[in-house]
Amino acid sequence: MEHIFDFDEIRPYRDNEVHDVLMRLVKEPALMANLPAVFPTIPIDEIIKKIETIYTVQDLQVQIMSLFLKGVEEQTTLGIELKGTENISKNKAYLYISNHRDIILDSAFLNHKLLSFGALLTEIAIGDNLLIFPWIKDLVRVNRNFIVQRDAPIRQMLDISKRLSAYMRHTLTERNQSIWIAQREGRAKDSDDRTQEALLKMMSMSSKQSVALSLKDLHICPLSISYEYDPCDYLKAIEFQQKRDNPEHKKDPKDDLLNMGTGIKGFKGRVVYYTNGAINEELEHIAQQTSSKNEQLELCAQYIDKCIHLHYEIFSGNKVAYDLLLNTNKFAKEYDGKEKATFETYLQQQLDKINIPQKDNTFLRTKILEMYANPLINKLKAENKL
Repeated sequence: MEHIFDFDEIRPYRDNEVHDVLMRLVKEPALMANLPAVFPTIPIDEIIKKIETIYTVQDLQVQIMSLFLKGVEEQTTLGIELKGTENISKNKAYLYISNHRDIILDSAFLNHKLLSFGALLTEIAIGDNLLIFPWIKDLVRVNRNFIVQRDAPIRQMLDISKRLSAYMRHTLTERNQSIWIAQREGRAKDSDDRTQEALLKMMSMSSKQSVALSLKDLHICPLSISYEYDPCDYLKAIEFQQKRDNPEHKKDPKDDLLNMGTGIKGFKGRVVYYTNGAINEELEHIAQQTSSKNEQLELCAQYIDKCIHLHYEIFSGNKVAYDLLLNTNKFAKEYDGKEKATFETYLQQQLDKINIPQKDNTFLRTKILEMYANPLINKLKAENKL
């Protein structure tokens, strides 16, 4: 007998729940205190009045979130571009699997651009480690997020994974609702992006087919995300040194809040998304290549990685970082002196923000350079040029 799961604990809020949740949120002092920063050009009373008229998830996206994200785009970027739209159908649900740079904005910017394009918006996978206050849980669930439980006892994780897998399959195949999920748990802080086979294994649990054919039914669409500048790069470098100096170091919840705020407010330069399109044909090919579950998982992960790596947008800073990191002039003809000086000035400014005990400038500089060089290195490898 097929197991029937209750998704209420992890699913986003539905239309009939949205208004009541929003009315709770406008009474939350911590959230209200941050609204002026979120909507700096609009009186808060006006925003609250607008919120009070919202009764559906779509209206929230169109009337509030789009307003917020348009402001973030105008104030902190040089433009956000969604490429590869010719590879997707507007009315078809996809499982967008992408590299992960920013805790909030990776998925938020994607939905912002999908809305402009007229395609189905995504539900968003978010780890429960980020939901440190009840109001944050309300805020993300009313914004199309579903919960990925991470810290449960090992004996419960199998059932949790099965429910999550069933929810994703139900959402994609029965509700025709797209999903965004990062290719790994947490951000790849060195930008060396790799898909976790455990993630693919979880997603395949809800089908009796082979791994590759199970994943094919989900219409996986690899998605490449490229930021010209990562405002959180220096915070990621700090964490690298803290873990180097103390292998037992654990992030405090306030660190995630700092990363969220820095990611939203910090300058990002140009931001480019590339949608690869569904990889159904390749998954069918993998299913024919081998019947081994582990080999199928490995091949699927490798192919998703290749799609993501091939379609990074490479900026001059990536090339400068590559040459500085590896002490080479491989790309020197592809950027001018001004572009090099701009990146080196930026690098120093980020290093100057770091104030930690036993600050290791050489180590920290190397780590930030890796963050900008690794996308280029992986793209060259995917193109068989390295």
